[in-house]
Amino acid sequence: MNEVVRTARAGGRGARRALRSAPDFDMLPSLKRGIPECEVMDPARVEQIDNASMSILEDVGVIFRDDIALADWKRAGAKVVGERVYLDRGLVRELIATIPSGWEYRARNPERSLPFGGKHSIFVPMTGAPFIRDLDDVRRWPTIADLNTFHKLAHMSPALHSTAHHIVEPMDMKVSHRHLHITYSSMKHSDKTFMGMTTSGKNAEDVMAMCEILFGRDVMEETPVTTGNCNGNSPLVWDETMLSAMRAFVKRKQPVLCSPFVLGGANTPASVAPAVAQLNAEALSALAYTQVIRKGAPAIYGHYLSTVSMKSGAPMAGTPEISLMNFMIGQMARYYNVPWRTSNLLGGAKTFDAQAGYESAMTMNAVLHAGANYIWHSAGWNEAGMHCSIAKFVVDAEMCQMGYRMAEGPRWDDFDEAMQAVRDVGPGGHYLGHPHTLENFERAFFMPKLFDNNSIEQWQAEGSVEITERALTRAKQLLADYEEPKLDEGVNEALLDYIARREREIPAVDELNTEH
Repeated sequence: MNEVVRTARAGGRGARRALRSAPDFDMLPSLKRGIPECEVMDPARVEQIDNASMSILEDVGVIFRDDIALADWKRAGAKVVGERVYLDRGLVRELIATIPSGWEYRARNPERSLPFGGKHSIFVPMTGAPFIRDLDDVRRWPTIADLNTFHKLAHMSPALHSTAHHIVEPMDMKVSHRHLHITYSSMKHSDKTFMGMTTSGKNAEDVMAMCEILFGRDVMEETPVTTGNCNGNSPLVWDETMLSAMRAFVKRKQPVLCSPFVLGGANTPASVAPAVAQLNAEALSALAYTQVIRKGAPAIYGHYLSTVSMKSGAPMAGTPEISLMNFMIGQMARYYNVPWRTSNLLGGAKTFDAQAGYESAMTMNAVLHAGANYIWHSAGWNEAGMHCSIAKFVVDAEMCQMGYRMAEGPRWDDFDEAMQAVRDVGPGGHYLGHPHTLENFERAFFMPKLFDNNSIEQWQAEGSVEITERALTRAKQLLADYEEPKLDEGVNEALLDYIARREREIPAVDELNTEH
């Protein structure tokens, strides 16, 4: 891969011009936020939400549709009536206090390992799209080759710290075998961090086995190497599929996102603060259960958050209420001292149009100011998650670079030199040829590659190319420049042998693997 190593600025203007024009695929470090979090609640309101959530857990209860979980809760001292679990706030606080506030994510390439939690944030692409808008901007069913393409693009995007897992669902694979090939694609085509499938307990166990082949059992005990996502069924239900997958991850000391699936106004009250109170109760019940499974295991306060149009019932993105709820959830996660996840760059547009851009930008700004740690759905999401757009994916990846730069906060390391430039230039002059400008302009102001800032005359002379076409051209060039980070041959063979064995053991059917 044609990676550029950032060195001291030497060699004059020609060298700097060459540096700017050369492809640079170096992954940015984990974002360490340098701007304050936006906190829309005072301490009394935080305590009000906490008290309301604890009252829900104590008085209303949460349904756990899983016999193992119900038995676990009974042993932990919870009140269990049928499938409904009533959780004492003292027990909940005791359990969530054992969740680590942060850790290091181990990547296949140790140089791409990441600190996580606290002031650190990482960007992760979208997941779960049943359709793709491809390199020709055609909406269609995706294949495993398309999934490979997205993992390659994620690998080459500096601000994407992970390749996720099933960015798109490979429809040319049997459902019962997909998790094996999705996991292998995540491992093979990038050496960044990745996510693991949680579509059933058995599938999650396969992911853990493949991670053990890649990293080793000892490494997995030392530090997280992947993340699972466990969605709740709001209001106040956790099902066997998610809970069995949660157990597979947590027993191996790998974190899960404890994510209520919120459609505000449909499965929560039609009001921001009460919706957050319910979501918070749901997240706490799952976070607490991770510690029943294995005390001290890492876990992430998660959620998927949308509001529902009262005109159509369709989920909406980029609304002011979503931003407010993200601010509030960030405060609650910090109140409990646990890392938290949110969703980024969401949109309901059917193509990569102005609506897609406005909704995504609205969401990103709120997410960065909310102080989220695990920033999911950060590239490609459109049509309420129904498709992943290659064009939007590469533009979103650049948006993450811009968001990264903004959230770092102002730089002060050249302040004295720049103030000297003011004295040198004086009234009525310009800074274009000043040594400070020549030395610093490349890092002073972010210069997007995919946004056109030329005059309309120049834009027309160059073919009047709009952003979708520019983005697809960029994606094709990235794929042409891609160089695979080679897996150790022995590890690769072991992974392929495992996949082949499990394909023989699991019936090739279009349903989840829950028994084999």
